[in-house]
Amino acid sequence: MRMFRSAIAVANTVVLGLAVLPMLLAPAAARSTGTVEFYSRAAVIEWIDSYRDKPEPARVPTAVRALSEMGALRDPEAAGFYAGFVSGVLGANPRQAKRLIETMLPLPAADQWLVVRAVAYSGLPAWKSLLARIASKLPARRVMIDEYLTGKLPPLDAIELDKSPTFLENVGAQFGIKPKTPDVSYGRNPELLDTLWGQYFAAGRYRPIWRIMTMLPWSKDRDSAERLAIGSAAKYTLANNAARYPDVLAMIKEMAPYQDDAVRPVLADVIHAAETVQTGGIRKQQLAALEKLKARGPGYQRDMKLWGYVGQGAIAAGCVAAAALSLTALGLPCVIGGAVTSSAISYWAATQ
Repeated sequence: MRMFRSAIAVANTVVLGLAVLPMLLAPAAARSTGTVEFYSRAAVIEWIDSYRDKPEPARVPTAVRALSEMGALRDPEAAGFYAGFVSGVLGANPRQAKRLIETMLPLPAADQWLVVRAVAYSGLPAWKSLLARIASKLPARRVMIDEYLTGKLPPLDAIELDKSPTFLENVGAQFGIKPKTPDVSYGRNPELLDTLWGQYFAAGRYRPIWRIMTMLPWSKDRDSAERLAIGSAAKYTLANNAARYPDVLAMIKEMAPYQDDAVRPVLADVIHAAETVQTGGIRKQQLAALEKLKARGPGYQRDMKLWGYVGQGAIAAGCVAAAALSLTALGLPCVIGGAVTSSAISYWAATQ
């Protein structure tokens, strides 16, 4: 139950955050009046909003320091967008990267993580060398730097999408056997979705949008509240931004024919919602899906119950099938009289 509450909270936070983004991007009372200073967080966001159309990398250090002074970087989970934006700027300006970083520093110890992560996520060919050279100026994040340099923490391009558990892994989960999962993943780290959007706003490149599109099938996930929450947020933010920004809509329409079969139908919903400016329907639909998963439980549990009912009525046939497939030779006993046949479940898992 706690997992479902957490997942729904993540979805609500992301959805509501994107819903109020247009208000943050609207003209602020305390706007920047010069070419150097930013006098409010809204002014920084407004500048980022149009950055890809008029890049000003020289102003990025000033924006980072302003965000730091405003306390916007103290919570890494809430500042993924800024980390993505800075990493995208560094990646788009490899010759200026070191100078831009040096101009950002010094930063308070609590905010130094942003520079470390921005370098690691920049995609620069020599990002490790650059990170090692600036390590002495980021003493509060020495452990974090070492873990990126040794590969314990992955750069953004190396973070793979979470794999759906196999049927057998789902069975094991019922007995408390948890499958091995990476420490950093898109399902476990919702701030990575914000990071991808930050990268897009920095350079307007296709790769962050492509990665967001690969999460769209999760918006139909029946088993994992985490994946459903992230997939729902990916679907809604993509539709919302496509409705607001013609370049985003044009990009996803151009990329749509080349996507996987699981992505294309969901992307078609996104494009239609953006073109008709009906993104609120997507938000309501996805929140309803989360509530349904919370109320009914994961799909694999419902499937397990179904197979349990079938197994009780045809347990002998299941044992025969298992024996014929030599599954018993693997030490998978056929439990006569129980609610579930271990060999039969293993057989069905192998055929999924």
